[in-house]
Amino acid sequence: MFSGIVETTATITAVRERDGVLECTIQRPVNFDDVGTGDSIAIDGVCLTLEKFDSENLTFALGPETLKVTGWNGATALGKKVNLERSLRLNDRIHGHLVTGHVDAVAQVRETEREGETLRLAISIPEALAPYIWPKGSITVNGVSLTVNVVRDGEFQVWLIPETLKRTNLGLLEKNLNVNLEIDNMARGLVHVVQTLRAKENQI
Repeated sequence: MFSGIVETTATITAVRERDGVLECTIQRPVNFDDVGTGDSIAIDGVCLTLEKFDSENLTFALGPETLKVTGWNGATALGKKVNLERSLRLNDRIHGHLVTGHVDAVAQVRETEREGETLRLAISIPEALAPYIWPKGSITVNGVSLTVNVVRDGEFQVWLIPETLKRTNLGLLEKNLNVNLEIDNMARGLVHVVQTLRAKENQI
């Protein structure tokens, strides 16, 4: 479980295709001094298990389902600058919202607009996720916990403050690039309850 508050960014320095998986090696951040094999680390919002590490590198294996959902492959992953967050401890403060690291869909950046030190992003809404995205709700973009400001015309908009731009890779986004989305689990639960109640009413 994560909070969507990115700790740092790092670059994927090597990729290797293995039997059904894609092995990715990432530069190890200096402050990641407490990691161990088997740890869960969110990479651009994807919860991955640390397979091996040394003083300079972290290595993960992406399975078929992760590759299918994210669209990552050897060509697109190599050299990619990604957001990193270690999993929460039970006594940690939660400054964002609870994030599972299970990406729901990939969406496309429709527009970027700089205004002073801030950046507005307009991102397309995959049809299946539309019921879960509304103004002032939470959403995770590339592992970053954000508040939805506007929903209209099949897209949602978020405003990024200077700290977010400094800490994450979202400032590198351009029109037509893809991002990983994870909807808020509270929204998921609420919609599920409503849909279940409606289904029962229709059976009466």
